[in-house]
Amino acid sequence: MKVTQLNDQELIGLYLKGNERAFEELLGRYKEKIFTSIYLFVKDTAKAEDIFQEVFIKIIKTLREGKYNHEGKFGPWAMRISYNLCVDYFRRGKRHSKVQATDTFDIFDVLSSDELNVEQQMMRSQTHNKVRELVDMLPPEQREVVILRHYADMSFKEIAAMTRVSINTALGRMRYALINIRKMVEEREVVFQ
Repeated sequence: MKVTQLNDQELIGLYLKGNERAFEELLGRYKEKIFTSIYLFVKDTAKAEDIFQEVFIKIIKTLREGKYNHEGKFGPWAMRISYNLCVDYFRRGKRHSKVQATDTFDIFDVLSSDELNVEQQMMRSQTHNKVRELVDMLPPEQREVVILRHYADMSFKEIAAMTRVSINTALGRMRYALINIRKMVEEREVVFQ
């Protein structure tokens, strides 16, 4: 059986028996989602890459030490590690800058569709830039929920567990984020194509 057909637990088992290809497959399944969520939190490509490496070093160490709990929830566990490392980054007093695309990474390159023509791509890019600016202006708790829900594709249950709040609090933060975004759109007369 090919490693691409195995579930996360089977891949972990193979990796612990020395199969590096199994870990490569596991990494491939989650790297984009994890890196994207880290980048949207720290808003710095170099720092996001550093934290991303720290995440997988911690994962490897935990797996090798036999401390990983086999609940079949590797993805949320890995996202929790990345979230905690982002929180640590901010606790160390690093500055919080605006989200900006760089020459090497733009989150919307990851999300774009290859089927769009140039004009559609330009319109989509402009829309994404406007949305990114609005999300960046939200209060930190609201911005966090929006990033985890829409960019990291996490459920509200997962967000609540990760941020250590109730599901109702997570839902409330999303509700207020959407209200605030609508208000900013009206106040700034933002037009989306």
